[in-house]
Amino acid sequence: MTQIRFISTSTVQSAASPNELTRRIELTPWDLQLLLLDHIQKGILFFKPTPSQEKELKGSSVIDHLKTSLSRTLDIFYPLAGRLVMVENDDGKTRSFFVDCNNLGAQFVHAMVDDLTVADIHDPIYVPDIVNSFFLLNGVLNYEGISKPLLAVQVTELADGIFIGCTANHSVVDGSSFWHFFNTWSEISRGNN
Repeated sequence: MTQIRFISTSTVQSAASPNELTRRIELTPWDLQLLLLDHIQKGILFFKPTPSQEKELKGSSVIDHLKTSLSRTLDIFYPLAGRLVMVENDDGKTRSFFVDCNNLGAQFVHAMVDDLTVADIHDPIYVPDIVNSFFLLNGVLNYEGISKPLLAVQVTELADGIFIGCTANHSVVDGSSFWHFFNTWSEISRGNN
């Protein structure tokens, strides 16, 4: 039976100075409606880099390279490195939420599944159940961002590939901005930015 092994867990912060990022972003009424929903989850499946592609990483591993490029991407998408904050209003009956861009960081997990291939995920008509375990914060609601990261990344190495699964708080990003984040990370990772 296919088993996922968790290799490491770390926090990736923006490479910029925290003082440059300290900022408060109020949630709009539209954002507040999303607090009771699940996070957005998107993933990308790749074949493992060839030896010549690994040489381009200048001695760092794929995992280290992804962490470094994620840190640089968080310079641009700095709210994703923050936390959701809930405050009691003066009336004692209501609460307000905002994003504290405090650079506490995104969660980054490295995992492995030795006996699973790209074809095992790509070829079936239905997505295999194990793919759910390639994402962090499953079942976590957006309002739980007051105690959990707003962005979580899990990089799962397969026998012949890599799956990058991202989970983001839906009250902070929508689908379009989430893909913009993913595309920007990709550009930075390829050295085009």
